[in-house]
Amino acid sequence: MKECIIKTEKLTKIYRLPAEEIRAVRDIDLEIYQGDFIAIMGPSGSGKTTLLDSLGCLTTISSGKLIVSGKDVSRAKESELVSVRRKFISFVFQDFLLIPSLTVLENVLLPLYFARLPQDRDKIVDILKKVGLGHRINHLPKQISGGEKQRVAIARALAISPKLLLADEPTGNLDTKYAQEIFDIFKKLNQEGLTIVVTTHNPNLGSQAKRIVYIQDGRIVSKAAPSC
Repeated sequence: MKECIIKTEKLTKIYRLPAEEIRAVRDIDLEIYQGDFIAIMGPSGSGKTTLLDSLGCLTTISSGKLIVSGKDVSRAKESELVSVRRKFISFVFQDFLLIPSLTVLENVLLPLYFARLPQDRDKIVDILKKVGLGHRINHLPKQISGGEKQRVAIARALAISPKLLLADEPTGNLDTKYAQEIFDIFKKLNQEGLTIVVTTHNPNLGSQAKRIVYIQDGRIVSKAAPSC
């Protein structure tokens, strides 16, 4: 039986503002298993990013239950959430978030430094080769294309050998060609066993995932396998 990496029950996130409360996501029941490749889809403002942030322990939830790798972190303190993230979860964002003054190799080594893990240069070079950047390791971010920058971000996410990769609109800043190349990398990584959850507004890309979760007004409205 495949491991259940994340399970939520009635997960709700409320942002409390001076004049109102915003229920960004509400009553989310979701299970993510080892080897899943899930696309979370829905219109702008539907709660996709908030849901991903909640699943990745980037924000505390307001109510409900969140279990990550068998541990209930529903009421965990920030220090505990940091520990969970460092052990199990990596992230890729729409903005590449690379440090301009560091080379491609140095950018990808950073997570190992912050996680106090060995700075295994050979391992990182192998990861960069896997995402097609073996020839770019000594380049600065300004010397590579947008698609290559996102590949660096993916390589950086892989540096700690995560159980789960969460990607929030990772192709939002890319043209059609580069966007497909990024999804091809995700598909290859998933075939190798990595569990991936990605948000996207692009139906052509979302349909390439194994499962699609549609969200609207903060609620899951359907869960389905792609038709193609």
